[in-house]
Formats: sequence, structure tokens, C-alpha cells
Amino acid sequence: MESHNDAVKTIAAQVRAFNERKEPFRIYHGSTNSTRPSRRQRDQMVDISSLNNVLQVDAEAKFALVEAGVPMDKLVAATLRHGLVPPVVMEFPGITAGGGFAGTAGESSSFRYGFFDRTVSWIEIVLATGEVETASTVLQPDLLYGAAASFGTLGITTLLKVELKEAKTHVELSYFPVRSMSDAIEKFEQVTRDPSIDYVDGILFASNAGVVCAGRLTNEACGDVQGFSCPSDPWFYLHAQELLEQSTNPTVELVPLVDYLFRYDRGAFWLGAHAFKYFLTPFNRIGRWLLDHFMHTRVMYHALHKSGHSKQYIIQDILVPYATANDFHKYIDETLGCYPLWLCPIHERGQSQQAPQGPLAERPKSKDQRMLLNFGVWGPGPSNRRSFVETNRELEHKIQELEGRKWLYAHTYNTEKEFWEMYDRESYDALRAKYQATYLPSIYEKVKVDVEGEEKAIRESWVVYLLAIFWSIWPLSGLYGVYQATIGGDYLLSHDVWWNGVQKLKR
Repeated sequence: MESHNDAVKTIAAQVRAFNERKEPFRIYHGSTNSTRPSRRQRDQMVDISSLNNVLQVDAEAKFALVEAGVPMDKLVAATLRHGLVPPVVMEFPGITAGGGFAGTAGESSSFRYGFFDRTVSWIEIVLATGEVETASTVLQPDLLYGAAASFGTLGITTLLKVELKEAKTHVELSYFPVRSMSDAIEKFEQVTRDPSIDYVDGILFASNAGVVCAGRLTNEACGDVQGFSCPSDPWFYLHAQELLEQSTNPTVELVPLVDYLFRYDRGAFWLGAHAFKYFLTPFNRIGRWLLDHFMHTRVMYHALHKSGHSKQYIIQDILVPYATANDFHKYIDETLGCYPLWLCPIHERGQSQQAPQGPLAERPKSKDQRMLLNFGVWGPGPSNRRSFVETNRELEHKIQELEGRKWLYAHTYNTEKEFWEMYDRESYDALRAKYQATYLPSIYEKVKVDVEGEEKAIRESWVVYLLAIFWSIWPLSGLYGVYQATIGGDYLLSHDVWWNGVQKLKR
């Protein structure tokens, strides 16, 4: 704690200096699982990357004190030594506790526990004034729930108290074949009512073929055990698809707990398959084994940012009520044809159903429908930039029409008016004013894609124009992304540098 407190004092002093100048700053975490391009400038940045320690695991009270930069695999490793596990563990091992809290995160246990932030009962936060405060379900609950999903626009979360539950060695995982979206919803409703079920998600491989996966924790390690973490293991979605093709009956197998929690890490669900296609590489078991190092999400996200390919793929998570899920699936099927689709039921409030929601968590409509269905819509978009933007805007309009909302780790193309129609701006602005954070970028300013500014910069600068042409030449950007993800270093042609050049030119 002494080392933690010293680090927080340094961070607080930096924030106070920015506050005195009323100069906005951004937060450097050391890693990211967002697909948005970096806009950070070194002289406008507060570095919190050293906050990556699990400070305490209390086995009796079942909680962990965790610094904001602790990744999920490190947190799980620390808690499992005490026979415990967080109720909600994000599926990528590099996602941090602070990122999951401030950026919205849910997983296959969220049908019961809600979003990750619902398992956090207390935070330490450096406010925009530089003051260090604590907020809990009892002490300043408006700050606790307001900071959730706020992307650091109220301050910098430095420490979290994460609730834990009993862990077991394996997950008994059942794969239930489904033949339509309606079948999947019916199966979700059935298995989530079963109190013995701990994890539920699903995959649609086509409009008429998919699986619902329901898991229960167990210490009984008898029968077939299937792993997903070794280079020789199958990717999870390919394994599920193979089981579906082999039998129309449910299949049951045992999966080691850690392999289950991070089952989508290798291949980043199925986006890794597009990397094989991009580089004209055979997508088979041998190819996946040889290139296994590059197919883990930490490496893939690094390459994604350095190459700028996040601007060529639709990578969106969308939450809609069960009542409109069929309509949304029909829209995706007819307009994007984007398969596979990830499906994950999420309870909006989790077990703390009486606790208030923050202004960026509550949906303004359908407040009586607490069970939502998450759609992971991930795949290549139109190659033409204008068409790509329009496709994303149409998708966002459909989300609003169906009373849903999207996760803000991804690109946002809404106008400011459209964006605030989905959230409680009045409460958000009041909270920012109360905690003197109005000089910081707002949530909309952090997540929006400024298409007009990007196009203007390209028109007005021949350097930016030539760099944009460079990044469009196959396979230069992809090769550069791989190089940066494996060798490291920042050079002139880095896409992050190009993007920051666009921002400077706009100013």
C-alpha cells in the first residue's frame, strides 16, 4: 500500500497541475482493448501504467483490492490461489480492472451479476481537482456509479475493491444446438432460470445455425477435458462449430476454469481469421499453430492500432432488450450478413438490483426490461470510407430505434444530439460539475469519430494525404502493425502518429 499511495500522490500532483491550468489531459494506461485510435499527446497525458498490482485478497471476506491497471489474467491467478474468482471475468486476459469498470464490460456470467462494475463495491479515485476520494455503495454512491462507464471523464480510478466468489477447477460446458434467433432466445431464457448455471453465451454461425453454451462450475474432473489455451488446442468458436456439425444433440465436456474464462483470447473470437485472409495465409490447424503467438489478443490489439485497421472493420457490441432482439438480428442478417455473431445475455443491474444506475449506464427507455441481449457484431466493413461511415451510422440509428445501446470501447459515429438521446446528459453534466471535471473531455468527445475533421485534414495537407494513400496500400499497413506488435517502437509512419497529426491540423 505504501508504494501504491506514493504512486497516487504523484498522479494527484500531475492532475492538480492540469487543473490549475484548466488544461484537459488524457490517461495513459499502458495497454488498451478499445478499437478507437489513440489521441494522446505526451505533454497532455497522466501515466498510470505502474498501477498494476493486486494489493490484497481477503479469502474470508471474499474481496480483492486491485489497482486499476491489473489485467484479468493476473487478477484471476491471484484469486485462484485462495480458491476464489471474480464473479465477472472479461474474456480477454489483457483487459484491466480499471478498464472494465470505467469502460463497461460484461461476460457470460453477466446474466446473473450484471456488468463488471456491479461487482465493484468501492473505488479510490483522483478527481479532476487532484483530490483523492473514496466512493462506495454507502459513501458517495453517486460518484461510484457515475464513474462506472464514464471513461475517466470524472477522474482517474486508481484502486478498486472487487467482490469474489468461490472458484472450482473446471466448467462443465453444455453446447445446445439452435436453429434460429428465436430458438436461441428461448434457450437463453431456459438456462438462465437454472440456479446451478454459472455461465451462458452463444454463437450464431448463420441465421439458421448456432449454439447456446451453458456452463456450471465443478470440481469433478472426470470425462473428456477440453483446453483452449495451448497452441495445439482448437480455437473455441471453431470447436463449437465442429461440435454443431457433428451432432444435432447437446454435447457436454469439461473445460479447465482458466481456459474457459479466456476461451476467446486465441483468435480474438473469430477476428483472427481475417488476419489469415489478409496475409493470404492458409487458415488451418497447422497455420494457427505456427502463428499462435500473433493470434493472442494482446498482440492483435497492438497490431490493430499501429496498422489503423480498426477503421476498416465493424467492431461493435450492441445491447438490445429481448423484445427487439429478433428485429435486430433480422437487420444484421439482411444488411451486413456478418457471421459469426456473439450472443450474451446481460442483466442490466445484476444482483444489486436496487442500487442506482449512473447516467451512462441507464437506458432512457424500456427501464422495466432488465435482461438484455448483447450482440457482438465483428467483421470487415465496406472498403470505401464514406460507405463504411454510413454503414456504421445506419447501425447506430437501428440501435436507437430498437431501444438499445452500444458499448463505447468502439468507434462512435453518432452526432452529439443522437448520442445524448441514449443517455442522461442532464445527470452526467451535473455530476461533472459537482466534482469539478468540466474541463476534461466529455464522454462524447472521447468516443466520437470526427469524420469531417479527418477528411478536411486530408484535403488541406499533402503530407496527411500521402500518408493516407500509404496506409491504403496492401499489405503495408498490416505488415507495419505486425512489426510494431512484435518489435515495438514508434516511428514516423505509425498510424497513431498519423492520426495525432490529423488532430493537430484540425486545431
